[in-house]
Amino acid sequence: MLRVDDVSFGYSRGAASGGPAPVLDHVSIEVAQRAVVGIIGPNGSGKTTLLRLLSGTRQPAAGQVLLDGTPLTRLTRRAIAQRMAVVPQETQLAFDYSVMEMVLMGRHPHLGLFELEGPEDFVIARDALEATGTDALEDRLFSTLSGGEKQRVVIAAALAQSSEILLLDEPTASLDLGYQLEVASLVTGLNRDRGVTIVVSTHDLNLAATICQQIVMLRRGRVIASGSTAEVLTSENIRELYDVEADVQRHEPTGHLVVVPVNRLSPVAGHGSPVASQGRNRQ
Repeated sequence: MLRVDDVSFGYSRGAASGGPAPVLDHVSIEVAQRAVVGIIGPNGSGKTTLLRLLSGTRQPAAGQVLLDGTPLTRLTRRAIAQRMAVVPQETQLAFDYSVMEMVLMGRHPHLGLFELEGPEDFVIARDALEATGTDALEDRLFSTLSGGEKQRVVIAAALAQSSEILLLDEPTASLDLGYQLEVASLVTGLNRDRGVTIVVSTHDLNLAATICQQIVMLRRGRVIASGSTAEVLTSENIRELYDVEADVQRHEPTGHLVVVPVNRLSPVAGHGSPVASQGRNRQ
């Protein structure tokens, strides 16, 4: 459904700095319909940039991003927004909107010029609020909500877009353990019950192990491993990705992997040696 084909990208540093700074280097990934795919990697590895390319808000310097075989560059922003919704790390508002007003913003890609929301849009918005467990907050001001409540409301707005694909950038950042569990359960339920395809960028390896069927590992803008979670989330790959020794075990009661960091290695000791992995996809 969503494919990144040999994409490279860099942000401009100005003429005096010698051209764009490379962020992504010949990246290729595929996101199948109804899949939950995790993008993990150190700070500065290109995770957020990759999400921006997937959403069409940035265009690659080389390669292409395709939605059902059509390059995003051939689609209008409105057409993309009707298919994909983005949940950023933080949501900053210029005005103090209510929760319902926030969620109704998700209906804008489906409205005509100067068209106001109708009864059907309110039904869709309330359905999204119910799906995220925030229906009781409908009349609250967004600014008065806790971090976890805000994140669920923003996800509700994304659902109200009636999008098939949800792109999440660090959805549990700065949330306490209880809200992290709520967001993880919400993402899993949306995928299972509504068939939403989800791509999530995260630093939380245990979150990725819990909710993701596939993992993409990024380091310095390149994919060092890609495949099923069980194949990719290994001690060897984590060592190469983060320069960290980690113990990876299957948690029998839940059935998913658990990652326990053990020791930080020096970059020389932890990087550069070949690492075997069934899910490896060298670029």
